[in-house]
Amino acid sequence: MGGRRGSRTQRKHFKQSRENVWKRPKTESSSDPNNPNSNNPAWQPFATQNPSFDEYYREQGIVSPEEWDAFMEMLRKPLPAAFRINATSQFCEDIRSQLENDFMKSLQAEAIEGGDLEPIKPLPWYPDNLAWQSNFSRMQLRKNQTLERFHEFLKLETEIGNISRQEAVSMVPPLFLDVRPDHFVLDVCAAPGSKTFQLLEIIHHSAKGRFLPDGMVLANDLDVQRCNLLIHQTKRMCTANLIVTNHEGQHFPGCRSHKNISNGSDTTNNLEQSIPQLLFDRVLCDVPCSGDGTLRKAPDIWRKWNGGMGNGLHCLQIHIAMRGLSLLKVGGRMVYSTCSMNPVENEAVVAEILRRCGGSVELVDVSNELPQLIRRPGLTKWKVRDKGVWLPSYKDARKLQRNGIVPSMFPSGKNYADLTNNNQKSENGESVNAEDVVQPDDTISSIDDLEEEVSDLSLQLCMRIVPHDQNTGAFFIAVLQKVSHLPAIPDKSATSQGKLSTRSELHENLSDQAAEEINGLEVSSVDGADEKILEVASKAEENISEMALEAADEKISEETSEVDEKISEVALEADLVDDEPAGGAPESNSSEAADKKTDSAKTGEKRKLQIQGKWKGVDPVLFFQDETIINSIKAFYGIDESFPFTGHLVTRNKDANHVKRIYYVSKSVKDVLDLNFRVGQQLKITSVGLKMFERQSSREGSLAPCSFRISSEGLPVILPYITKQILYASPADFKHLLQYKSIKFADFVDADFGQKAADLILGCCVIVLREDHIQADASAIAIGCWKGRSSLSVMVTAMDCQELLERLSARMETEKNGTLEPESLGVLDKKQDLSGENRTPLEDHNVEAMKIQDTNASE
Repeated sequence: MGGRRGSRTQRKHFKQSRENVWKRPKTESSSDPNNPNSNNPAWQPFATQNPSFDEYYREQGIVSPEEWDAFMEMLRKPLPAAFRINATSQFCEDIRSQLENDFMKSLQAEAIEGGDLEPIKPLPWYPDNLAWQSNFSRMQLRKNQTLERFHEFLKLETEIGNISRQEAVSMVPPLFLDVRPDHFVLDVCAAPGSKTFQLLEIIHHSAKGRFLPDGMVLANDLDVQRCNLLIHQTKRMCTANLIVTNHEGQHFPGCRSHKNISNGSDTTNNLEQSIPQLLFDRVLCDVPCSGDGTLRKAPDIWRKWNGGMGNGLHCLQIHIAMRGLSLLKVGGRMVYSTCSMNPVENEAVVAEILRRCGGSVELVDVSNELPQLIRRPGLTKWKVRDKGVWLPSYKDARKLQRNGIVPSMFPSGKNYADLTNNNQKSENGESVNAEDVVQPDDTISSIDDLEEEVSDLSLQLCMRIVPHDQNTGAFFIAVLQKVSHLPAIPDKSATSQGKLSTRSELHENLSDQAAEEINGLEVSSVDGADEKILEVASKAEENISEMALEAADEKISEETSEVDEKISEVALEADLVDDEPAGGAPESNSSEAADKKTDSAKTGEKRKLQIQGKWKGVDPVLFFQDETIINSIKAFYGIDESFPFTGHLVTRNKDANHVKRIYYVSKSVKDVLDLNFRVGQQLKITSVGLKMFERQSSREGSLAPCSFRISSEGLPVILPYITKQILYASPADFKHLLQYKSIKFADFVDADFGQKAADLILGCCVIVLREDHIQADASAIAIGCWKGRSSLSVMVTAMDCQELLERLSARMETEKNGTLEPESLGVLDKKQDLSGENRTPLEDHNVEAMKIQDTNASE
């Protein structure tokens, strides 16, 4: 329903991305490569070789010559599918048991009998058998009933959120972060969100017994459309400990507050200051890369690959990693990773990070962690290739005048500058130490005669995962720890460029402290805006003291406000057309804005603009403080006073009368939002919080004392605190609700339960499955329902109902040692004659609904 609709809308986001060559057009797909009688000339086998690729990686020595053939053979095979069980799911144990005792054993038996099937198996290095791998073709899927049943199981559980499909090697970086439930975690380049989901799992799973974890995850991505994919992915987690932002990773805002409100002098915000600056305990930098480690699942890379792909990304990767380290707390851990095999994107980046940070950052030896994961040490020597020429050192790049090559790409990282330059400056304007300056020779030797550079850093502590070791993709991982504050980075001269012209140049030419002050500033394209920013930045650079920085910050805010006002005026004047506004991102709820159209033909008034926040096209994030609505919700559901309400509710609409959704945030997310308000909303937030309450817009809903219902996503969080509008149903009646969706009060098997349901107040209510324990906690199985005048109706999607029915049936079968007595459970047996004379009133009322139920939802 809602999830499916969002899933379909996401397909347009892939239109401009890399083509999926596994899927041929229909005109071509009819030809069978294995059919010798196929005479369709349009079909061509996928090219799985590239001479440049072979030459490049043979020379780099990422595998020994003896292994080369096995390495290349594995790269040409399709990648096995992998998936991970959500450790925080209510049915985690049930799903794992079904995989171990049903699907795995069934497929093993078929393999023993002579079949060509490869059984599913858990990944040996992933903790608690929560990650699995399967390897079968579409043809096998269509021909084997067990595989077909397994495939349907995967689709259902993935849609619900109990299972996440993810490449096996992609699961590795979060495991080395050593995340704990109280950690603030930054995922710098998070989309499409599989690692973010995994980080949230770890935080919630390790916080068992607590209301909500004290930590949180901030997931960021540069691309808005990919942010939408990230939101769609993480929605299945149902968490209040997540913020999704949309920034360049290398320019992520520092959010440092210089306002001292300890004496209560801050009159604009009565909320207590919790954190002065946004710093993180853990940072994951899974940076953009050439992606040649994903050749097995993206074979189009074979024909597109060239040796210069990594060179073009090298500097960006360094900037993102350095920004991540600057946002990391002292003592914190950062994981740098890529899905590339290129040392220029991997070891070269890590080496440059270590050089820039001096002794403040160290590589961590994690060889004792995940012992069953086969990994190889990082390289200490490599070459750079540019335009068909091998460059063992930067000295050779200078000889050949290769301007796109920088010293950090080479193992030593040394600059080779002309010592006759009195200022001792390198090409990019940086000061060069005398011991790092090497005079170039007059002649160029052949590659066999050139001396290779070898890094003196402990790069062997990095990890390389190669495909033929464990039948996976390729990956690179480096674990770094920040042991002290980063050293000051020397300012770069701007004289070679003439003047600063872009925001990235501004960041490069300010000191770290000044850059962090101006980092969060975003100004739209209005003439004179950039000049004003640069003028303020220059003043801040002249005097880097705290007072000067605060003054610069205030000045920038004033200038930005003037520009924003001008933009608003221009936009208002231009908004004369009565067309509907374009649809926004899933979490940018344009429908919530007070944008009801007036009859312009009669009034002549302009259409009211959607209320937006500081960031163009993004709805504001506001703390919900309408006491009338909050008190009505509290009174209607009897929410216990111990439930933390104050400051934890947010909305995306300033007009409380038109708010459709109210989101709940954890204490950690609340603190970050507080800080973001104090620093002028530097964070561009696209999604935040867990949807807790939703306005019931139906006619019957408007008659209810409380117009807000509890959402399915937020129910587990608030369930232990509800004292009204809550009932406990027997397994029979609970399954009836899931099967038939709507039941009249008189038709319940338990007449007492039906009477209690009739006595409820009109509106939303919660039905909890009555098990051995009576108290409703976060682990209890519960659904939201609507109490109408004569019936109780389920407010859960059809897919959720189906999955819950299957889980309950499987659990009851297990408890009864494999035997199930439908009559004792009050569940109608679909095998009996539906036209019989002995049907109950419930069966008469729902017989048609019964016929269309999926057979998988039967007892």
